[in-house]
Amino acid sequence: MRWVAGLLLVLVCGGVLSCGGRVPSEKRESVVLVHGLGRTEQSFVVLAQRLRWAEYDVTTVGYDSRSAPLQEHAARLADAVASCCRDAPTLHFVGHSMGGMVIRRYLADSPPATLGRVVLLAPPSQGSELAERLRQHPVAAEILGPSGRSLGTGSDDLPATLPPPAYELGIVAGNRSINPVGSAVIPGVDDGAVALDRVGVPGAPIVILPRSHTFIMNSRHAADAVIRFLQTGAFEA
Repeated sequence: MRWVAGLLLVLVCGGVLSCGGRVPSEKRESVVLVHGLGRTEQSFVVLAQRLRWAEYDVTTVGYDSRSAPLQEHAARLADAVASCCRDAPTLHFVGHSMGGMVIRRYLADSPPATLGRVVLLAPPSQGSELAERLRQHPVAAEILGPSGRSLGTGSDDLPATLPPPAYELGIVAGNRSINPVGSAVIPGVDDGAVALDRVGVPGAPIVILPRSHTFIMNSRHAADAVIRFLQTGAFEA
């Protein structure tokens, strides 16, 4: 029965399941996922699986999003990339919400030599009125943490200080809200956390889906858009 034990070991450690993480293939392109404020790696379970079905190696970087300034999160991302993906032939990034800002900060400071394409899901590229309103209240400001409090719309807030991307960048945005409180604060069309008018980056193509900020990463249509952009650099066929 040794062959049975051997088969089980291959299934468990060869990529169908994981033994302390999936071992990247030198021949496959890699994708690093970075979650948003108050989320964990588990928020990317669905998207990560869809990317694996598309033949990418996937690493999801977790971090305590409320514990430190965004620059420190970017440094943690740099350490994670150096550990997981330094041998990847091409390295793509996908970030949700504040995770997109972490990615942009990291890439502005120390882009990897094998950088491919970047997709941001519902990013506060030009800040968020909701973040501005919440940081005015002590309890909410504490919950946001230093990174969340930096996501306002002012010229001194973090989004306005990020340099223009020097790489291929695409944006997937939502125009549906399940957060009536957030939508009451945000002018115009929004996803419950960020105004649709504030997700864009000059020159970056954007696709808009009828999805909310919180769950856009679980959308099959969002996954299709992400994969199409990583493969071709465009959302349209």
